[in-house]
Amino acid sequence: MERRHLRYWTAIALLAAFAAIVTARYAKLASEGPSPASAKPPEVVRGSILDRNGRPLAVDTNLYNIAVWRPELDKELWTEDAAELERLLELEPGSVRRTVETSRADFMYAVKRIPASRALEVQELKRRRGLSGFIVEKVHGRLYPERTLASHVVGFVGNDHYGLGGIEAKYENELAPRAAAGENGGIVYGNQVILTLDADAQYLLERIARKAWQDNGAEAVMLLAQRASTGEILAYVSMPDFDPNDFLAYPETAWSDRPALYAYEPGSVFKVFSMAGIMELGAIDERSAFYCDGAYERVVSPEETIRIRCLGNHGRVTVTEILKYSCNSGAGQASDTVSALDFYDILREFGFGMRTGLPLPGESPGSLRDPKTWSLRSKPTIAMGQELLVTAAQMTAAAGAIANGGVLMKPRLVSRVLAPDGSTVSEEPAQPVRRVLSPETARKILTAMEAAAGEAGTGRRAAVSGVRLAVKTGTAQMIDPGTGRYSDKDFIASCLGIFPADAPEIVLYLAIVKPRGESTFGGRIAAPVIGEAADSLITLYGLARGSTPTLSHSGRIVLTKPAPVQIGPTMPDLIGTPKRLLLPLLTRTDLELSIEGDGYVVSQDPPPGTPVHPGAKIRLVLE
Repeated sequence: MERRHLRYWTAIALLAAFAAIVTARYAKLASEGPSPASAKPPEVVRGSILDRNGRPLAVDTNLYNIAVWRPELDKELWTEDAAELERLLELEPGSVRRTVETSRADFMYAVKRIPASRALEVQELKRRRGLSGFIVEKVHGRLYPERTLASHVVGFVGNDHYGLGGIEAKYENELAPRAAAGENGGIVYGNQVILTLDADAQYLLERIARKAWQDNGAEAVMLLAQRASTGEILAYVSMPDFDPNDFLAYPETAWSDRPALYAYEPGSVFKVFSMAGIMELGAIDERSAFYCDGAYERVVSPEETIRIRCLGNHGRVTVTEILKYSCNSGAGQASDTVSALDFYDILREFGFGMRTGLPLPGESPGSLRDPKTWSLRSKPTIAMGQELLVTAAQMTAAAGAIANGGVLMKPRLVSRVLAPDGSTVSEEPAQPVRRVLSPETARKILTAMEAAAGEAGTGRRAAVSGVRLAVKTGTAQMIDPGTGRYSDKDFIASCLGIFPADAPEIVLYLAIVKPRGESTFGGRIAAPVIGEAADSLITLYGLARGSTPTLSHSGRIVLTKPAPVQIGPTMPDLIGTPKRLLLPLLTRTDLELSIEGDGYVVSQDPPPGTPVHPGAKIRLVLE
């Protein structure tokens, strides 16, 4: 009797285990591939990313997946159908067949995210051959109409339509509010994110930075433009860049957001903040003088003397000469007038050693070590721009405090978020972080920086006709990772520019990483780039070639935009002109005009200066 009971319960246990296995297997198959008839998840249309003037930098578009539903495949002809599909879509021969044969699910994807034109070809193939079991499925794709423009700020999305970098990742919940979709399907429209970037300024500075990158054979170039009074970033350039429409075609190093992530020793540009901080502490003023005999020396003990070489014998130097000639000796002697703790604290006030708060993933805080860990050499060395790590974003933000009269502003890349109906979801106004300098100290440092842009100054090559520039250059040796010592071939050439110097509005900061050209000095290769960038923005924003800026003070730059293009008796130079300024030309009935492509003019026919007669043929190619 007991044996019969044992056999009975054993059988029951085996049946239960079998049922559990079947249930688990069914659940696994269901998770691997739902049937077309199953409920679809909510459809989320990702919001657009726009520049400050409403120019789209990222928009949603329709793409298509080609799926296979095994139960409807023609058992005799499906391999031929698959081969036809492979030929049509230029897929690897046999790839669709292998997908079907190796998948344990009934529903699977043959190819994902093809454009509408290819999807129409598949539909035509289905109609012509009577294909069954192959499904054309519409999905949302992401289009970046300006391609590489501001790619590190905008970011990109993966195949699952989630943001993987830049604003796309940081503002994922605003751009694609999936939580608001619920579980009952339907369409949910994301919010629009409006940037502080000006696409026109971004284009101009990218072109300038790309040329500097190529001409100098550099590893990387960073160039930022920020409005001093509000912290709005107008242009944010990192070279090399990439096209987010096809980001996998680029090495991962090209995706790197260097202005926020890359921390490095700043070199002599940092003397601006050292001298400003020491002046603010009251240890020196604009009249304080030091003597440079070619080196900074400090006797620590009878056995030890700290010695740091200077680039020249500058003689008597004040703060003005320290910045004008980039005098190491003067900067080191000035640092001796303050304590290590006070010096550390004032540099922290500028934001060094902490994140700026940029709305981008993974921002680096740089490094400013606790003064308890400093050696006797650290204070003068830091004053010269060594023994600390900064980012380009930190340098630009800190310079804004000098430009605007002493207040550190949080850098801004996003101005507001708009709902699909255009109503405001959130705004990000100008945000003062703290006062770092008195207006008097800021003004005195600007005056000293302006001298650096004058005759015999290290920044003289940045000079712009008719506009006063405040400048500081730098050349920083990089650490050789193999030896742990400063390299004799790897440098970062940099330049900081603030203009107009008498009524500052815009801060420019440039860093050229590992230049391999004829020179590595910031004064030679970085200063001219800052001058060119400043000149371009002065023209773009309609600043007077004098000392009167045509900028409002309402917290928003009023852009005096170029008038629409006009063609008179001679052909103008249209290279770099945006398409929107060309559109009025289409109304000309006396010209045979062809505008090809989108973006900006990259070639024109006839060339500039050619006489233009009625009936003339004009061809403009845009990218």
